[in-house]
Amino acid sequence: MNFAAIFDWDGVIIDSSAQHERSWELLSAEIRKPLPEGHFKRGFGKKNEVIIPDLGWASAPAEVHSLGLRKEELYRELLRRDGVAPLPGARKLLETLETAGVPCAVGSSTHRANIEAIFAATGLGRFFRAVVTGEDVVHGKPAPDVFLAAAKRLDADPRRCVVFEDALVGIAAAHAGGMKCVAVATTNPIALLGHAEMAVESLGEITVERLAMLFGP
Repeated sequence: MNFAAIFDWDGVIIDSSAQHERSWELLSAEIRKPLPEGHFKRGFGKKNEVIIPDLGWASAPAEVHSLGLRKEELYRELLRRDGVAPLPGARKLLETLETAGVPCAVGSSTHRANIEAIFAATGLGRFFRAVVTGEDVVHGKPAPDVFLAAAKRLDADPRRCVVFEDALVGIAAAHAGGMKCVAVATTNPIALLGHAEMAVESLGEITVERLAMLFGP
């Protein structure tokens, strides 16, 4: 198979959106700063360095960085408490891609420590030849930087890459990088994902053959 696969993380491989949302609430209470209604949906898929100034919590880079690290600490504490499992179809698809020789990478706005913690808990790390996170790039989604960096680490032509995403900013980032996109309806209803090359309710619907068809004969 002459293509590569790049996966967003939360909402695609695993779903810990509840823990992410709760960690923002805990941080809000901890620092006594308000959270506006709809903040989580609006910030989904973006880097903390974008979200925190948008919330009006801080603007100085050092303070933004410190708050972002604390938010992720709270998130990992919730993960340890609640546990986490791959989304339906995720492990099976990764196994199928591995068998077919399709190289895979993670391209996510989440922190590397979060992904490594879930790798340790689930054993999913063996499926990925590269991991690129928001810490590795300057510009987060909808800029394509994280996906382009992942393609480079796989030594893959971006035009021969398919990105798996659930966030609207992630679909935009994939297209900005010249890549195909499979949208998964875990965060947004499938009716809003029609601008992706393929939209599915779960990764269990995907086959290697369907992915190959995205790139023509």
